[in-house]
Amino acid sequence: MTPSDASHNRWSDLDRPPLNVPALRRGLLRPDGLWSTLDVVDTTGSTNSDLAGRAAGLTEGAVLVAEEQTAGRGRLDRTWTAPARSGLFLSVYLTPGAVPVQRWGWLPLLTGVAVAAGLAKSAGVDTALKWPNDILVTIEGEERKTGGILAERAGDGVVIGIGLNVSLRADELPAPTAASLALAGAVSTDRETLLRGVLRSLEHWYGKWRAADGDAAASGLQEAYVAGCATLGRSVRAQLPGDRTLTGEAVAIDGDGRLVLSTGDGLQEPVSAGDIVHLRGAGGGLT
Repeated sequence: MTPSDASHNRWSDLDRPPLNVPALRRGLLRPDGLWSTLDVVDTTGSTNSDLAGRAAGLTEGAVLVAEEQTAGRGRLDRTWTAPARSGLFLSVYLTPGAVPVQRWGWLPLLTGVAVAAGLAKSAGVDTALKWPNDILVTIEGEERKTGGILAERAGDGVVIGIGLNVSLRADELPAPTAASLALAGAVSTDRETLLRGVLRSLEHWYGKWRAADGDAAASGLQEAYVAGCATLGRSVRAQLPGDRTLTGEAVAIDGDGRLVLSTGDGLQEPVSAGDIVHLRGAGGGLT
């Protein structure tokens, strides 16, 4: 075996073993549960693209995990890449059915709450949510991104992608504003433990939300998101579609999951989509 071959061997980094697929299926796939199938591939471009492309033939609860993503996507078509087996890169397919479509916009926020709760239990790490889809950790007083969420309509449902940096070392980070659970002091970086924790938490919150017909207030989702949202109470700049920019204080998450900004002229304006920059971040920095 040449050095080049060794670098791509699935056991070449013993600190990053491959996922045990049979064990994950035994722990997550139950007849009365949400998760219907769970597949793991060694490498793919994007788990979201893969599931979306097969949406017509999927049942609700399909889970696709990649050991490595080569063309993972975040919001605004930003790329998400990381060394093989250094993180969790997965997508799930959900069909909310009778929930009114106008409430489906809560799904990425619901996923954020579920991921944060799952990581608190399985990794012992406190995370915060940056509206609408980033998972933050605090390292030496500075907020840094360790994960992201991307939801896309597909077929009769929604594909939700989750990317989490788990064991990335400092010299492997893609940007100074990035982080990993390991660097944030996680008590466990075992990816199987983390994956089970995240998916069980997602099943719990999705079940509560569906039982309330997608009502974020009645299901407790709105309250939980507000409690964990690092964006609220901050001065922010929203870069909106159409090259429009809005600056103000983030004062609320409304019933539709929109971020409400209080602008300098005293008006309150809801933002349903946009790129948010924290102007007053932890430690005084921008996030």
